[in-house]
Amino acid sequence: MSIATSPTPASESRLRQLVADWSSDRQAFQVSWGKAMMWIFLLSDTFIFSCFLTGYMTVRISSTIPWPNPSLVFGLKIGGAEVPLLLIAIMTFVLISSSGTMAMAVNFAYRRERVRAAILMFVTAGFGVCFVSMQVFEWSKLILQEGVRPWGNPMGAPQFGSTFFMITGFHGLHVSAGVVYLITVAVRLLKGRYDGAGGSGGNYQIVEIAGLYWHFVDLVWVFIFALFYLW
Repeated sequence: MSIATSPTPASESRLRQLVADWSSDRQAFQVSWGKAMMWIFLLSDTFIFSCFLTGYMTVRISSTIPWPNPSLVFGLKIGGAEVPLLLIAIMTFVLISSSGTMAMAVNFAYRRERVRAAILMFVTAGFGVCFVSMQVFEWSKLILQEGVRPWGNPMGAPQFGSTFFMITGFHGLHVSAGVVYLITVAVRLLKGRYDGAGGSGGNYQIVEIAGLYWHFVDLVWVFIFALFYLW
């Protein structure tokens, strides 16, 4: 015959604290709701990009038609000479540099220097605009000059076009959304909209949350760069 045991005061206290955290709709497990929801969103996005990149690797490995040489496909002619991967190198440098300016913006935000934080967020958004502009140029070159289409490719395997446009386009959409997000937060920051905001982690925690998204976008590009342009 088993004897039911009542929960200890310590366990009851932890349970009540957990219920209070979740029911208050503000904070749980010492992490703000805004940051927790961003992490959940980024986790779901990680699954999506992982599926896309895994599918790309599977298609490329199983293709019986030779895959186009990235050094030739993504090269640029400078002074009559073909320079391989020049545009891609510049795009990567721009996006990685934007992670540095975003990190500085977060630092200034937590030091309550909202003007400097906002300026650095505008600079980060400018890097993002440069990246997307170069991606548009890259797409235009492939479509208009090389004749690459999502359903065909005169330089080799037809799957190249569909996988390239789908994955880089999905990433470019994330960068474009991030630019709008950063500009919106920066404008609100300059107007002092977060000066009176409460919550743990500081009044300007929204800058850190925006930074999480931007760093994620930059990290995803590292994998795209390695698989599409270096493989």
